[in-house]
Amino acid sequence: MTESQASDAFVAFDRVQKSYDGETLVVKDLNLSMPKGEFLTMLGPSGSGKTTCLMMLAGFETATHGRILLDGVSINDIPPHKRGIGMVFQNYALFPHMTVAENLSFPLEVRKIGKSDREGKVKRALDMVQMGAFGGRRPAQLSGGQQQRIALARALVFEPELVLMDEPLGALDKQLREHMQFEITKLAHDLGITTVYVTHDQTEALTMSDRVAVFDDGRIQQLAPPDELYESPQNSFVAQFIGENNTLEGTVKEIKGDLAQVQLDDGGIIDCKPVNVSKVGERTRVSIRPERVEFDKKRLKEGTHTIKAEVLEFIYMGDIFRTRLSVAGNDNFVIKSRNAPDQTRLTPGETIEIGWLPEDCRALDAN
Repeated sequence: MTESQASDAFVAFDRVQKSYDGETLVVKDLNLSMPKGEFLTMLGPSGSGKTTCLMMLAGFETATHGRILLDGVSINDIPPHKRGIGMVFQNYALFPHMTVAENLSFPLEVRKIGKSDREGKVKRALDMVQMGAFGGRRPAQLSGGQQQRIALARALVFEPELVLMDEPLGALDKQLREHMQFEITKLAHDLGITTVYVTHDQTEALTMSDRVAVFDDGRIQQLAPPDELYESPQNSFVAQFIGENNTLEGTVKEIKGDLAQVQLDDGGIIDCKPVNVSKVGERTRVSIRPERVEFDKKRLKEGTHTIKAEVLEFIYMGDIFRTRLSVAGNDNFVIKSRNAPDQTRLTPGETIEIGWLPEDCRALDAN
């Protein structure tokens, strides 16, 4: 990251590293910049470094190396309570002995805001999350979803420009979780708040974010808008981690411009887009999304390679049909088709031919 990039961004990690024992780096040379008002999600498996990055930004962990900047100013040596950052935790961290209104008033008292101003800000924050009538209750008298709203209101009450959220919806049931995803995203965009959100839930990341940073092994594997991340994964890890994905192992046989021919391990030949393979003879893992696989040849370009497949299992899922196939030695190759009146229902045991548009299939690293 250049000096101007770091200073122009609202939030910037500049060559940040973190080690707890002085030997092993849990965050490795992180460079990341965010404009004001962006909703960015840090996504990755447990131990990938995403929560550590959030905690360094909040001030609860210190960076071993590098700088963290907020609005062009280094905050490495600024204590958490002076950074002006709102924080929402997975366990809500509400004070049980205080009422809802007192919970929201507390961060304002810490900031020496007068009583009349406090009352106005608390009322506004509660109205923002549609909890205006609950100011006199204690956290134990609220449902999980209501507690989550109060935790969000407390993070917003002092009108921070940056809010950090650490898996805040993890304890909620599926329906409420999905409802809160949309509410949080709308609120963040309506208020123009810059948000850094940590989760290991891919669907949550894809539906809520302006951009997603996919973490693995202490590094960002790819940073992109949700559609680009799903449609154009840059390596095998991202392809496997984001959404459902079919993979086939093979060797690059030919590369011509933006088209590669790959010979699969069972001898079949397929067309795909070379992404991070560059030479003939290189091992590759090709990636194709289930919904991009076609068994209706009329939907394929003339000359596209097709490959034989055996139907192993047909699953009716309401809006879609999900069919599991055996393809080139992979017995977990899945295709999805929309439940339309003219859609074919495949039968276990039958042999079909499948194919795809070359641009929908990506030749990635074999690791």
